[in-house]
Amino acid sequence: MKKQHSHGPFLKLKTKEALAGLGFALPSLAGFGLFFVVPFFLSLYYCFTEGIGDMRFVGLKNFQSLFQSSSFRLALKNTLRFTVLSLPLIFIVSLSFALILNTKMKGLPFFRSLFILPLVIPVASVILVWQIVFHDKGFLNTVLSFWGIPAIDWLNSENALAILIMLYIWKNCGYNMILLLAGLNNIPKEYYESARIDGAGSLLCFWKITLPYLAPSGFFVLVISIINAFKVFRESYQLAGNYPHQSIYMLQNFMNNNFHNLSLQRLSTAALLMLIIIGLLVSFLFRIEARMRRNLS
Repeated sequence: MKKQHSHGPFLKLKTKEALAGLGFALPSLAGFGLFFVVPFFLSLYYCFTEGIGDMRFVGLKNFQSLFQSSSFRLALKNTLRFTVLSLPLIFIVSLSFALILNTKMKGLPFFRSLFILPLVIPVASVILVWQIVFHDKGFLNTVLSFWGIPAIDWLNSENALAILIMLYIWKNCGYNMILLLAGLNNIPKEYYESARIDGAGSLLCFWKITLPYLAPSGFFVLVISIINAFKVFRESYQLAGNYPHQSIYMLQNFMNNNFHNLSLQRLSTAALLMLIIIGLLVSFLFRIEARMRRNLS
């Protein structure tokens, strides 16, 4: 008869390790629950109620009221418009610079540092520079006045959207470029050598090798860019305040104003809709990325 070994001491050790790990993680878990999980479900509750002290269940009334609001429709339209315009632009710009920096050109460390610089500069300092440039009496209008061109109030005109897109691209391009550069370095050089032996040119190598094998990095860059596009309120707020020009009045401007007015139901409903929109966009990207993976396999 074989002697059975006792696993008691081993199980006790694993239990002690698990309890010790839980003890170290408990402060972080408590903070996450207190500041993220609880507010999320509380916000979800607000979406279907009205009132402050004596709350009543109203079903989908808050959603109906929200879509009847002209300010919400404007904020939603501007946010989607900004996202649709800025996403392809930032991806193209980031990929272009990543391809350039992936070559053996001179001064690469300097250019890499130049593109990473916006990541370490405080946003308030960046906004101050852009205000000096685009103010109605700022640097750009001073230069244009020498050519006899009348001054333009850039931040209070339709040009404000283009300025915000440029600021968004300049602020986030460096981080995206680093991610894409890492993806480019992971593509085996043998693929390009084999393709060139078969007579493929640079453009064909780009379409058939670079883009498909860059899909995982590109997917992550697009997801991060979508999230940053919905967070552009910080730049919009610091550029033009609570009520900017209508072309850059974003969803978070709408939610911030409702927060100041203590309209918790409208604020929570708008936040939930923004979450749904981001979720739909990200799931759409997941499906595209999965299809590209199937084509590669």
